[in-house]
Amino acid sequence: MSDSVAIHLSNATTDFSTKSYDYENPVYICQKEDSIKFGAVAVPFFYYIVFTFGLLGNSLILFLLLKYEKIKTVTNFFILNLVISDLLFTISLPFWAFYHSNEWIFGNGMCKVLSSIFFIGYFSCILFLTMMTTDRYLAVVHAVSATRTRKLLYVYMASIAIWMISFVSTVPKFVLYGTRKDSFAGILCEETGYPSEKIEKWKLFGYYQQLIMFFFLPLILILYCYTLIVLKLYYTKMHNKDKAVKLIFLIVLAFFICWTPYNTVILLKIIDVGTCNDHIDNAFYICRNIAYFHCCINPFFYTFVGTKFRRHLSTVFRIHCWSKYRHSSSSSKSEYSPQTIYE
Repeated sequence: MSDSVAIHLSNATTDFSTKSYDYENPVYICQKEDSIKFGAVAVPFFYYIVFTFGLLGNSLILFLLLKYEKIKTVTNFFILNLVISDLLFTISLPFWAFYHSNEWIFGNGMCKVLSSIFFIGYFSCILFLTMMTTDRYLAVVHAVSATRTRKLLYVYMASIAIWMISFVSTVPKFVLYGTRKDSFAGILCEETGYPSEKIEKWKLFGYYQQLIMFFFLPLILILYCYTLIVLKLYYTKMHNKDKAVKLIFLIVLAFFICWTPYNTVILLKIIDVGTCNDHIDNAFYICRNIAYFHCCINPFFYTFVGTKFRRHLSTVFRIHCWSKYRHSSSSSKSEYSPQTIYE
């Protein structure tokens, strides 16, 4: 069987549930059986892993922020927004994991909503990581002038701008995504309801958007900022300077390792747009999993390595262990009371 099969829409086995078109020219649809089978094996388990660790890690940071930290500081407000971005991205993963191993059973409306939530979290996460890097650059390299500019108004405006860019970037996903029936895969949640030429153009636009706005520009800015930060630290008498430089190196390395393979595959998709290549599709599934794993390690780089958050975390565990000890020592004398935890 060839990679592409020409079929007339009037005799198509694929049923578009939102719109129908009557064209004399045939529409070429790729046969994706092999890549779909591979995705059904490679994607779900990894999505559940990312969901579990991402939800636990980011929820713990959110708890520590709200309980022990002042939100009305520049750094903490950016961390709060990053956590919200990661959680938005994470909460939709179980739905996509189930979808890859079965079919879409949650309806057309949920297809649009969940895809929008997913991409809003995804886009805003990258932008907030970039913004936090820029803020660190200002605080270290331009410390004197930054004291005048790094005010709450600055962080509010930057956060609003990032959320607006993320929402606007997601609009094409919301418009194009919908459900349709496929003779092989069942009900799908993907770009549908429009002529194939228009869908391919919007896919191409999305690929360029991903490469330029959410990879190349952030990567260049991150490399530039952290290079100047390292140079600044090198010429200052800072305590634990080597530790700070190592942390910066790990942050940049993690971003590069997680996102470069995925965007390389995106570039290959741009080059081979309109063709059917199972090898590229399979590589896309694998590299996308690696990229999405970055939301799990964000908490460790931006909070848990910090002295304050580690101290807060140790406080939580001490309180938890002490409450368990008191409960076990008194359980033989009296019935358990919820107040034990808070004493």
